[in-house]
Amino acid sequence: MTTTVRPSAPFGPLRTAFSWHRPLMTLAVAMAALTLVGIGGMILDGRVLTGLPIWDKPTKFAISVLIYALTWAWLIALVREHRPGRTARRAHLAGTVAAVLLGVELVIIVTQVVRGTTSHFNNTTALNSALWQLMGVSIVAVWIATLYVTAQLFRVRGIDPARARAIRAGAVLAVVGMALGFLMTTPSAAQIEAGGDIVGAHTVGLPDGGPGLPLLGWSTLGGDLRIPHFVGMHALQAIPLVLIALELLARRHPVLRGPEVRHRLVGVATAGFAAVLALLTWQALRGQSVMAPDAVTVAAAAVIVAGVGAGAWLVLRPAARAQRS
Repeated sequence: MTTTVRPSAPFGPLRTAFSWHRPLMTLAVAMAALTLVGIGGMILDGRVLTGLPIWDKPTKFAISVLIYALTWAWLIALVREHRPGRTARRAHLAGTVAAVLLGVELVIIVTQVVRGTTSHFNNTTALNSALWQLMGVSIVAVWIATLYVTAQLFRVRGIDPARARAIRAGAVLAVVGMALGFLMTTPSAAQIEAGGDIVGAHTVGLPDGGPGLPLLGWSTLGGDLRIPHFVGMHALQAIPLVLIALELLARRHPVLRGPEVRHRLVGVATAGFAAVLALLTWQALRGQSVMAPDAVTVAAAAVIVAGVGAGAWLVLRPAARAQRS
């Protein structure tokens, strides 16, 4: 008997993923390729810019945009599945706008790397200023598109309540995290006095380019707004991962098997994450390095940990009692 093997079979999952949202998935593939290029650049290109290998920024951005594209492509597919029609079409359009403009942003970043100069906050020449302004307009449009899709997630019905809460809470915090990036565009008094060639910065209290964490570049001497920006943007991955962990633990711990218990624990995790995000933002704006927290910051962190622990205990204790009875 002859068995016919379909050549397309191994590509089934890939085709399914591309059906989520083709523009965002295409962007994800491009970002995966750019990540490899960026790693190669860091190995082969010895140039340094603002204290980091010159290919560090495009590599980090490529990885972040890759994660963004995959996550939001899946969420738009979720909206399409549960809210077909006009809502789905508008969400798809918002995703397309985000994909195109994020692609534009990465093209500019790579172009500036090739030219040997910075992409962000750069107003040193007419060309650099025009590219920076184009990036600014693009990211605002991406933020609005992301906000729109986030709003549509609250209209999705028919999924597990804990999963719905994790997705919606993660999306809201991700939008907040994206918005925190706008704080970096405010010029400092020193920049205004210097004439405005560089407008905005990642670091608070010190010029960009000082000592920082390897690869990440986050300042080890001053505040750094990239930290809350990064943490907030990736809430959309972090909070659903908490839920996945709860679902896996429920196999061995019956107290977690109740959907309402997981729903409430996701709420506790969301509150804790939001508090950490607020603390990191406050710390950065005070010009304090994440590596050197003062007593007030440590005390605030301790309060957050205690609050999350207490919240989890208040959820689990009655659930455990109900199970024993």
